[in-house]
Amino acid sequence: MKSLLLAGATLMAAGNIAFAQVQGYWVTGNRATGRCDIVTSNPVIDSQVGGNTTFGDGPYRSKDDARLARSTIRSCPPEPPEPEPDKADNRDQ
Repeated sequence: MKSLLLAGATLMAAGNIAFAQVQGYWVTGNRATGRCDIVTSNPVIDSQVGGNTTFGDGPYRSKDDARLARSTIRSCPPEPPEPEPDKADNRDQ
């Protein structure tokens, strides 16, 4: 009886660990757009069969971690800066 309880507990622990590793963010290279995207599902690398996903890196715990990783991957072009609000519209006339 104890061995069955121990086996069940071990199986549940292994299942929880496997489930925890599936959640997260991945950085993927997209050949069609020439950009690197951040996705929330494990990417399927299909570049050799005519697909557009050339690589996948991750998982990362947060989107900020994935953004930091994207900035360090050489094959990812730098992201353009966020546009600032136009200050010329607020001038007194």
